[in-house]
Amino acid sequence: MKLILTDIDDIKIPTQGDCQIIHLKNTLRSCIGCFGCWFKTPGICVLRDGYEELGSKFSKCSELILVCRLVYGCVSPLVKTALDRALSYIHPNFVIRKGEMHHKRRYKNVLSLSAYIYGQNLKEAEKETFRKYLEAVADNYDGHRGNICFYNSLQELKASV
Repeated sequence: MKLILTDIDDIKIPTQGDCQIIHLKNTLRSCIGCFGCWFKTPGICVLRDGYEELGSKFSKCSELILVCRLVYGCVSPLVKTALDRALSYIHPNFVIRKGEMHHKRRYKNVLSLSAYIYGQNLKEAEKETFRKYLEAVADNYDGHRGNICFYNSLQELKASV
C-alpha cells in the first residue's frame, strides 16, 4: 500500500492500486515526547486527535509519499508534526546500521520514502538539504529514499498530479 501525507487541502492526487491519502489538518497535535507510543500503547500515540495511528499506518505501507511545501530545506511544519507523531513506527531499542546508531525496526515492512515538494524560487542548496533530510529520515526508518520531485509553485504541482 502507498500512504500519502499532505497538508494541501484541495489537491486531487490520482492513485492507482492500494493507496490511502491522509489530508493533515491543524487539529493534528504535536508530539509531547512522553514515549507512550513505545511503552504504554505500543504502536499507537496516546494523544487522541484522529492521528494516533500514524505509526501503525506506516507499518502497513511500502511507500510513504510526502506532498507539501519546502520550508528551509525541510517539509512543512504540519507534515513534520505528522512524522514526529509517527515515532511509534520505530522501536525504542537501538542497532548499528551503516556505522551509525539508529532505532530498531518495529515492523517487518521496509518503506520507500518519496516526496512531491513545491516552493517559489527554490535554490539548489535548499533542494540538496531536502535530499539529505529525506535520506536521513529513510535511514532512521530503516528504509529507502525514493523519488523526489520539486515544483516551482503549488499550481505547477497540482497540474502535474
